[in-house]
Amino acid sequence: MEMFEEIFQRRKFVPERLLTYGFEQENEAYHYCIGILDNEFLLSIVIDANGCVDTRVTEQESGEKYILYKTNASGSFVGEVREVVTEVLQKIAAQCCLPAVFQSSQTQRAIAFVSDAYGDDLEFLWEKFPDNAIWRRKDTKKWYGVLLTVPRNKLGLSSTERAEILDLRIAPNRMEELLQHESYYPGWHMNKKSWYTVILDDSIPDEELFARIRDSYDLAIK
Repeated sequence: MEMFEEIFQRRKFVPERLLTYGFEQENEAYHYCIGILDNEFLLSIVIDANGCVDTRVTEQESGEKYILYKTNASGSFVGEVREVVTEVLQKIAAQCCLPAVFQSSQTQRAIAFVSDAYGDDLEFLWEKFPDNAIWRRKDTKKWYGVLLTVPRNKLGLSSTERAEILDLRIAPNRMEELLQHESYYPGWHMNKKSWYTVILDDSIPDEELFARIRDSYDLAIK
């Protein structure tokens, strides 16, 4: 579905949300149908196990497939069909997906840990910086984690390779000791008295990372 694939770029489907929206699961795929254009046509949407999306538009009365909307064909009617299909897909993306900006395996494990431990999803607050996101507590609304993608040389390293990093809170009286360890850096774009940075490249074990996230969460209580 090349014409519509950008709608789902950097997004990840959430199975529970798909089912709530009205999709039906068949084996590892999810299926959804909706009448469009005054119910003269049926739009069928299939999401496979890999998150790939395909659509089919069928005339209700004849059962014939309408395929021109997937081509470069022009005209008012085909344009209307594309517009309606796009609107439906955009609604599904908004209601059934989470952003999938971050790619490192340790970042994904950290996201899963936070979701399981606190039920918090990442919040993408900056339109101009789509690779940046935060976690905040539900009760105090204070941030306890900031996920960013930056060149490594921004942290004082020699490489310009981009890395996924996490800013976390720490008690100021513990900062000096923490920064003695080579895997920790002064907080990137945060108050360096109470925030520090770790690169999510398995330079520290998951158990240690998760403990640090817990500490940061606890410090965001006030």
